[in-house]
Amino acid sequence: MESKPLVSVIMPCYNMASYISDSIKSVVVQTYPNWELLIVDDASTDETVSIIKDYSQSDSRIRFAIKTQNSGIADTRNQCIRMAHGQFLAFLDADDIWHHEKLEKQLRFMMEKNVGFTYSTYDWIDEDGNTLNKFINTIGNLDYETYLQNTIIGCSTVMVNKAITGDVVVPKFRTSEDTATWLDILRKGILAYAIDEPLVSYRIRRKSASSNKIKAATDLWKVYRRHEKLPLFKAIYYFSCYAFNAIKKRL
Repeated sequence: MESKPLVSVIMPCYNMASYISDSIKSVVVQTYPNWELLIVDDASTDETVSIIKDYSQSDSRIRFAIKTQNSGIADTRNQCIRMAHGQFLAFLDADDIWHHEKLEKQLRFMMEKNVGFTYSTYDWIDEDGNTLNKFINTIGNLDYETYLQNTIIGCSTVMVNKAITGDVVVPKFRTSEDTATWLDILRKGILAYAIDEPLVSYRIRRKSASSNKIKAATDLWKVYRRHEKLPLFKAIYYFSCYAFNAIKKRL
């Protein structure tokens, strides 16, 4: 690429001592070098902060902030975003892993096509980082209506260009805050362009898996009704589509 714009990597975390090292390493080894990794810790009670500090001391591109009181994922993501200096924002959860060419391939795609919002295929790994031989493929370029029916965008696969999307602010939901964020962008008439290549490994953790699914479904319903202000029957329709596609995705 002729120009190398700064990419700001948004990484909120809470009690991720078992996984965050792998996530940070996956940024450090990227073939695209012009990035800053912005980590905000949401008052962890394990060794997460110590791990972050060690990495920040060895790489000046890693900056972090530590909250003294837990305030949730949305507030933590927003604090990361406020720290960002880059025009491009890339999102990475603190237990997921980027493939080493992720930034280079995604940024090249966005600059060549002059698009503001992209997502990609991703694969699943278990808690120990072993492949589960499962891929969640893109379903093509998404508009607002299509995404309401199939919330397939993996947060850690997303990159946005703020010059096209405008400022990114994460609405306050405990588990579906990323979905609400993408809907805010898509509602403007911007498309989420698909990169049909696995660029991220998404970690499937056993702990509280069933309760997390219930919370996610409950929060998504709140997004449809409170954030998107969908009429009841429309919300039921889109939620039914979401449920069908969520089950299909896991088969």
